[in-house]
Amino acid sequence: MNEELIKYLAEHITENRNELFDKVLLDRTKYLTVVLEDIYQPHNASAVLRSCDCFGVQDVHIIENRNKYSVNPDVALGSSKWLNMHRYSSQDNNTREALQQLKAQGYRIVATSPHTNDVELYDFDISKGKTAVVFGTELTGISDIVKEEADEFLRIPMYGFTESFNISVSAALVLQHLAHQIRTANVNWQLTDEDKAEIKLNWLRATVKSAPLIEKEFFKRRISDQ
Repeated sequence: MNEELIKYLAEHITENRNELFDKVLLDRTKYLTVVLEDIYQPHNASAVLRSCDCFGVQDVHIIENRNKYSVNPDVALGSSKWLNMHRYSSQDNNTREALQQLKAQGYRIVATSPHTNDVELYDFDISKGKTAVVFGTELTGISDIVKEEADEFLRIPMYGFTESFNISVSAALVLQHLAHQIRTANVNWQLTDEDKAEIKLNWLRATVKSAPLIEKEFFKRRISDQ
């Protein structure tokens, strides 16, 4: 049924727009995902979303402990509507639940932090399996729970006096490199046909004016044709 609904909704956008959706879907991935823990500055949060969209990362996992994640539309430039946003906010501390859910989905947890057992970004082996990269708060970095749950630690090499990058810069650097790596490694990084259909349907719903009314008309026609 989804395929028929997608085709019906696609009739309400231009052919060029529909072709662009299909083209972008070919470069989307869930093999690599991003986890944001307790980010509180809207411009940083929004810049990370923009980078995820630009580098084809479809899923963003947002952990809200003390800070509620908010998006600055002037920075995100609409990127949030093209992404799958997974929020974890039901408990006082949601970090462990989020990371354990990702592990259950087959992701290895890779924390970005200077650490005694870390791996430099350019030495990181993306072919070892699906990867969830965790970025921590602007001031204190990743929490102790992330350190406990992490399978690996990733470090961006630096050569100056400053100890760390801004989180949005860190995310952009890491995603640019890993997004290139998955496309050159021998890994199955592309979306399944089922994922593509689900995402395209969401994009159409976010794009087509009066999409709920059009869907209602679609189902009404299906019933009358039966």
